Amino acid sequence: MLVAFSISPVSGDDTGGVSEAVAEAVRVVRASGLPCETNAMFTNVEGEWDEVMAVVKQAVDVVAAVSPRVGLVLKADIRPGHTGQLRAKVERVDRLLAPGDD
Repeated sequence: MLVAFSISPVSGDDTGGVSEAVAEAVRVVRASGLPCETNAMFTNVEGEWDEVMAVVKQAVDVVAAVSPRVGLVLKADIRPGHTGQLRAKVERVDRLLAPGDD
């Protein structure tokens, strides 16, 4: 499965920033060893249901340690029997966008 999720403390630092708490959540994801990537809005992770959800929970827990309230947005693509989709889905679109393919 692929999961795109965003975790944020409801209250940030003195400047309203949340990057320190978000960095701790991303550290959890990267330490998991699961295929992942982070962009400006979400962290994407790929794996089996139980392992992906365990990582999401751990990431929420580290943010909850510094904030009394946590926001979580999660979107999942559940497609049994398919792996490597974190890159493959993007590659399929990139091939369609390649010069000479229009």
